[in-house]
Amino acid sequence: METTKQHIIKKIAQDLDCGSECYYNFKTNEIIAIPDFSQVFDEDVFKEAFGEPLERVEQQKADFIKIEPLESSESFKIMERFVAQLTDQNFKLKLQAVLQRKKTFQNFKHQIEQSNFRQEWFDFKQLELEKIVAKKLH
Repeated sequence: METTKQHIIKKIAQDLDCGSECYYNFKTNEIIAIPDFSQVFDEDVFKEAFGEPLERVEQQKADFIKIEPLESSESFKIMERFVAQLTDQNFKLKLQAVLQRKKTFQNFKHQIEQSNFRQEWFDFKQLELEKIVAKKLH
């Protein structure tokens, strides 16, 4: 059975994977996930949807830990670790070549989507994100 802490780590990791900025209240175990503001087309709609939680974070700053989405360099390292642990040498070589080319993220995603390793990648990435979140919460 999953503990509360494991559940919190898993949930924050999933929100980060969606590109959200997360705020974790360590006193109440509340998680507030805010999507990337730059992706929002209507600022009024954004404020209506997230104004109250953002205000709560601002008012209780000392109780929240902010966890930001990964930088592209961190995401790239996760992709490298995934490739390094692959046992299928043909696919490993294909992905290693992708990591050396332009449009790395787009091409990596395309190769994964077309492969038998799709679920393995998602599981690997989720675990890596959970490790990152766990470190930030300690």
